[in-house]
Amino acid sequence: MLHISNEDEYKNTIMELKEKSRKELENKIEELERLIAKKGVGSNYLSKAERIQRDLNLALILGGAATLVGVSAWVLYKSKFD
Repeated sequence: MLHISNEDEYKNTIMELKEKSRKELENKIEELERLIAKKGVGSNYLSKAERIQRDLNLALILGGAATLVGVSAWVLYKSKFD
């Protein structure tokens, strides 16, 4: 049995226990979510969708950069010969 001498210690102990329990529950939930994402129904589709999204984002960034470089070159070319 835990011996607590005053009310403040009691409150602090309760708060520490609540915080520890909350963290443990959060960790267990995260572990379960990772397990479901890895081996659950639709996990293959999820990983494919994540790869497609990553590739699409890279394509958009590279396409935007290429467009910006092209427009800049065109503007410099036009201003040089006008």
